[in-house]
Amino acid sequence: MTIETYRKYRRILKNTEYKGKLVPYDWGRLPPKLYFAWMPYSQMFDEFSRELANSLNALTGYTHQLAAWRDLLEPMNQQQKIDVAVEFVTPLATVALNMPYAIKSRFIFAAAHLSHQANKTKQTGTWKDDLPMDGEIWFDSADFYGKPWKRYNALKRKIERIGAKDYTQATNDFRNSYNHRFSPRIVIGVSNFVNRKVDKTTSQVSYGFGYSPALTLSIIVEALEKQCDLMYQAFLAFQELVREQEAEIITKNTEYLAIIEK
Repeated sequence: MTIETYRKYRRILKNTEYKGKLVPYDWGRLPPKLYFAWMPYSQMFDEFSRELANSLNALTGYTHQLAAWRDLLEPMNQQQKIDVAVEFVTPLATVALNMPYAIKSRFIFAAAHLSHQANKTKQTGTWKDDLPMDGEIWFDSADFYGKPWKRYNALKRKIERIGAKDYTQATNDFRNSYNHRFSPRIVIGVSNFVNRKVDKTTSQVSYGFGYSPALTLSIIVEALEKQCDLMYQAFLAFQELVREQEAEIITKNTEYLAIIEK
């Protein structure tokens, strides 16, 4: 059953439309000869741009694979769906559903660090290395250090759309409930039988009884495809921010090298 099912999946995958795209690697333009002040930026950019591309390209691939599983599961009976979900689909879908939040956080982290380093070009002699510790970097940090850069706000708007309310609602808040409570099932099954509610006005407590249905692959694939599209837009905006910062760094780098080479 398992081997034959996987063979069918591979055949369907081969013919499933690839709706995503791969974001690029190795697109930085800083010169090979750098004044030492720009080395942190250069090394951070190399790592951050590569890992962002790795993450986004991985999610694109996972979404494509889930689309193939969706088409394979459609005609199956309940027991067959359970078998495939346990063996193949649930682990893949769980990782994919959690990734938009992770990638959003990585965009913010990269923007904060790179902007902080690039600000040396605008604060010559007064630059202070006061970026919060890595575990404390969120939008407020990226906003503060990205403020001097014209392209930052465009990037922020793109990032804010990733994993936003529409994704949370479409996936029944899967990412948050999976990591902090008990999440909806995937493909088949029910969960969330009892809900405790507290009235904000009266503080009265009540309990609701029912269930949350499973997230089908049709729902999951549609939601992830939309997230991938938003991430492609954010990646382009990230490139634009980096281009702006590179231009300033290249100018300053030329000036500093000319001074020390006299």
